[in-house]
Amino acid sequence: MNSQLKHIFKAVKGIRIHYVTAGRKSAHLSPIILLAGFPESWYAWRKVIPQLTEFFVIAIDLPGQGDSDKPSDGYDTSTIADLVHGLIENLGLSRYHLAAHDVGAWVAFSYALKFSEEIDKLALLDAGIPGVTLPEMLPTSPEGAWRLWHFPFHAVPDLPELMIRDKERIYLEWFLRRKAADPTIFTEADLDEYERIFMQPGALRAGLSYYRACGKSAQQNKDFLKKSKLASPLLAVSSDQGSIPSMASSLEAFSGEVEDVTIEDCGHFITEEQPQRLAAELKRFFFIAGCEDSKLETRPSINTFQFSHSSLRPLVWAYQGYGECYD
Repeated sequence: MNSQLKHIFKAVKGIRIHYVTAGRKSAHLSPIILLAGFPESWYAWRKVIPQLTEFFVIAIDLPGQGDSDKPSDGYDTSTIADLVHGLIENLGLSRYHLAAHDVGAWVAFSYALKFSEEIDKLALLDAGIPGVTLPEMLPTSPEGAWRLWHFPFHAVPDLPELMIRDKERIYLEWFLRRKAADPTIFTEADLDEYERIFMQPGALRAGLSYYRACGKSAQQNKDFLKKSKLASPLLAVSSDQGSIPSMASSLEAFSGEVEDVTIEDCGHFITEEQPQRLAAELKRFFFIAGCEDSKLETRPSINTFQFSHSSLRPLVWAYQGYGECYD
């Protein structure tokens, strides 16, 4: 099993996109595309990727994110979905799974509406998707406001830049650790990496631009949903201390097949906080699609599955470490 990470850059419509690959290509298992959210990058999936290397895995830095280019505009999710699709076409992929968190899930939702015929299965993780799972009225109580306060703040022109500039480390540390069930899950090395990408020219503006395009993205989703629903089987992943109490209940109206998973002892950053539990669910869900003709034992789909220490089935992960190389 090749679990080595490979960092690659490709240009799509003049925009250079950075992505990471791992695992092995298989004739029987569809590849997995991974998308991360704000203020993260592909790095958010670093703990999950080594556990998915039975699959060929591609973790993408969205435009404006990580080490990808930061264009001046075009951050509505339909436009970003087109760019991601251009990359995937360039890679020669026609069938694949898609898993995404936070802003990445915004893009994945639009992507799944536009390119449904290519997606075997879709997993969306704790995300206030514009026009879909994002509440029309944001909470104002102290108990609820901390979860979604940044949506209106990030959407205000200029003010966030003025308040965050020269305080990027403070902002990132508060944002990441406050939204995690265990703040210590983010190490100083993790904060260093997120500060590195956040400090790149245009990175702050680009990250905020997703929120400033939120209204446009919401209307795009509503227009698409008037014509069709999500066609792919959907895994809706919530966390017991996350931002959206139930992803599945918000998504049931837009999908014909939704499986609800809640991961316990977890805040908003599921990929960082509970990577083994998340990887177990993704492997189970995606294996069912890829191994109908194999002898792999799978369990039937269920409406709700809540992880706990006692209910987690024993799993043995083949982990050989991973390094870096560049093309």
